[in-house]
Amino acid sequence: MKKAILILFAAALVASCKTVEQEPGYLYIGVNLDNSSKAAMNDAQLLSSALVRIYYADFSGLVKEYRYGAMPEKIYLPANSYRVDVIAGEAALDAPRRANFEQISYKGSQTFEISGGKSTNVVVEARVSSAVTKVIFKNNVPANLAPGYKLTIGPDADNTLVYTAENAGNPGFFIVNDLDEPVLNWKFEGEKAKTGASVVRQGVISGIEPGKAYELTIKYTVREGDVDFNIYVDTELKAIDDIIIFEPVSTGLVASADYEIWAGHATVHADVDEGEFSDPSTIFFEYSTDGTSWQRKAANRVSEGTYDAVITGLTPSTKYSYRLIAGGEVQGDPMEFTTEDAPVVPNGSFEETSTSASGKYTEFYNPNSSDPLCRNPWWGSGNGAQGVDGSADMGYVITKVDTGEKVDGKQSACLESTWAVVKFAAGNLFTGTFGGLVGTKGGKVNFGRPFTGRPTALRVWLKYSTGKINRIDGQPAGETLTTNDYDRARVLVGLGIWSPRTYGGTKDSPVLVNTTDHSTFVDYSTDASTLAYGEIVLTGNAGNTHNSWKQYTIPIDWRDGITTPQYIIISCASSMFGDYFTGCDSAKLWIDKMELLYE
Repeated sequence: MKKAILILFAAALVASCKTVEQEPGYLYIGVNLDNSSKAAMNDAQLLSSALVRIYYADFSGLVKEYRYGAMPEKIYLPANSYRVDVIAGEAALDAPRRANFEQISYKGSQTFEISGGKSTNVVVEARVSSAVTKVIFKNNVPANLAPGYKLTIGPDADNTLVYTAENAGNPGFFIVNDLDEPVLNWKFEGEKAKTGASVVRQGVISGIEPGKAYELTIKYTVREGDVDFNIYVDTELKAIDDIIIFEPVSTGLVASADYEIWAGHATVHADVDEGEFSDPSTIFFEYSTDGTSWQRKAANRVSEGTYDAVITGLTPSTKYSYRLIAGGEVQGDPMEFTTEDAPVVPNGSFEETSTSASGKYTEFYNPNSSDPLCRNPWWGSGNGAQGVDGSADMGYVITKVDTGEKVDGKQSACLESTWAVVKFAAGNLFTGTFGGLVGTKGGKVNFGRPFTGRPTALRVWLKYSTGKINRIDGQPAGETLTTNDYDRARVLVGLGIWSPRTYGGTKDSPVLVNTTDHSTFVDYSTDASTLAYGEIVLTGNAGNTHNSWKQYTIPIDWRDGITTPQYIIISCASSMFGDYFTGCDSAKLWIDKMELLYE
């Protein structure tokens, strides 16, 4: 649990041209709170009640003291050494409770210098200043004690908290940093359920430290048939990781995270002192590739003093400079980012082919290609693979080239569904490799290829000719397919971090699907290891309206835009229910000029 309060100390002294005596400077304090705590005080209350105290650094006296809610915009200070204390939460109230269950306290200090003609920024880290307690009654306590047992704890008799069965486990907060001898006295009181005998235990926890947690566990042991209760105090102190950070607020760029820089767009950030630049419409980002010709993007006000913008239309693998414009002037120094690479779909127009692996059917790669990306198999199909039998070995080539149908180059890929003697087989093309036949019942496919780009869409030319479903062997849950339904083609794209050990595939193609085992089927739209996903489904109809070439753009939805993908899966099928051996045995899907977009 971490909170952040941003606090600006901007101090400047003006030297007179007629005298060497320095004029007083000023201290400007602005606070912006992001309070993630579930404490009783909300953001506004925590802010308005926060105490800011400024002392001389030599402890010679208090200089200024303010509640944030009543603090003037400018605080004038002469040149000197100072210390600022920040107190927030319970300890900052007019009448703080030394013991309570609702609100924790924070305190931090930092020294700073005010010197002539210079601004001074100060960062104050206010940590938990409460000691925190937790009391646990083991399950055997309520089983052996009468209702009404309790544990009282506190530094003295006037400042205690009472733990009962109803509030056990809740944290308790104690202000102890101003005590000469910080201790917590505790006392447990109860009655044994069977005998009514009184049970009392008490003790002292010495050397209490602010920001530490103390856990007391109440349980019993059985001695000679009787129940004896004991208190166990955890002596391993636990630091409470709950910090309020008071840091400078200045006008300037804030570095973007690596994951915010894509191939075609980037998110940039800035902090803006709204005391100086109060009109958001005057805040801009400018970006350039050469440092001389700048393009402008309006900034988006996220919250008080925080701005960002998504810069689009960028070129992959390119270094950009960018800067902040506020009040018509450049603020601070420019920063740089370099856009990501934009990997392509190898052999996306399916021009490079060979029959060298099988001699029985065409595969979409060429060992002698001038393009290194096309020299090794990237695309696979149910026809088979090197050393692995597929449909072609049974006499059915379901994925082939078609020189008579094309959009780009001399040919396209044609996927044909067919009835293969005893089983329906859908024409398919996918990133990965065919894993082999499972008798005459089905086949295995290893999906995926190594890939680290982050595309935003897949663009492809498609043509689809089909009819009504005439082969039904199975169907996924939720579908009620009949021979009155037209077949459907599908193209899907997914990017993810699939582990071969988890998904059963190989290092190069991590996701194994066995069409005879539905438990191996992956729904990429909900799969936990899928970072991004998109698909298009073409449904046949009486007019056969998809039976002409059309370009489609499939948006890729990034559910996790932070993690870098390791693989890409592109899967195309002339019958989308082919894994269930269901579809139209005359369906054909042509594919050409497939490309990834980075926008």
